Amino acid sequence: MRAKHTPMGGRRLRLKEWNIDRFRHWALLLYWPVFGLLFWYAERGMDVEFYYPMHCWLDDYIPFNEWFLIPYLFWFVFLIGMHLYTLWYDPAAFRRMMRFIILTYSVSLLIFFLFPNCQHLRPTGFARDNPLTRFMADFYAFDTSTNVCPSLHVVGSLAVMFAAWDTPRLSTPLWRAAFGVTAGLISVSTVFLKQHSVLDILAALAVCAVGYIVVYGRSAWAAAPAAGRGRRRKSVEYE
Repeated sequence: MRAKHTPMGGRRLRLKEWNIDRFRHWALLLYWPVFGLLFWYAERGMDVEFYYPMHCWLDDYIPFNEWFLIPYLFWFVFLIGMHLYTLWYDPAAFRRMMRFIILTYSVSLLIFFLFPNCQHLRPTGFARDNPLTRFMADFYAFDTSTNVCPSLHVVGSLAVMFAAWDTPRLSTPLWRAAFGVTAGLISVSTVFLKQHSVLDILAALAVCAVGYIVVYGRSAWAAAPAAGRGRRRKSVEYE
């Protein structure tokens, strides 16, 4: 049997569709450099006369613990890893995750501009001398203590958790629990490292609650029973 000849025009059309349609969602990554520039301006470029200190009574009962540096730094792997996974294997989930991030991170930026805030919780010295505390000493010298509410570490962690729960392969009860525990550890690490106040976590949860309702809405609740029964569902794109 002779192979069917494909016109060159058809090949060019398929190549065009492969380049444009299949990778159209990659354009959402352009939000990150835009956010980075605006966040830099809020942190370094904007002239602020007064920062509102974030503090509550619970902060005084939370001790510094350098071991929480491990989940705190794992946040970068957590966030980048989910970007890469959904980018290649679940574009629909990637688009929803990026919409959640664009909404919540933009709201956070707006808060930073309208309500400049800071924290004064960092210890002046460490009870123990080890590689983790030495790292934290250098990190404190580099990282500012301003614009901490809401906590972007918490917002980013929940963005990853919701994206994982929205992805068929990662929506089983075991994976859901794993991502939930990881997001929880990363979130509480911010207060044990004295990077944030409990108020910053609560504000981040409020922002994420709004973002979840807007982006995921009822679709996540409808998918939950199927995930609980171990069924694999086809990823549905919600525009």
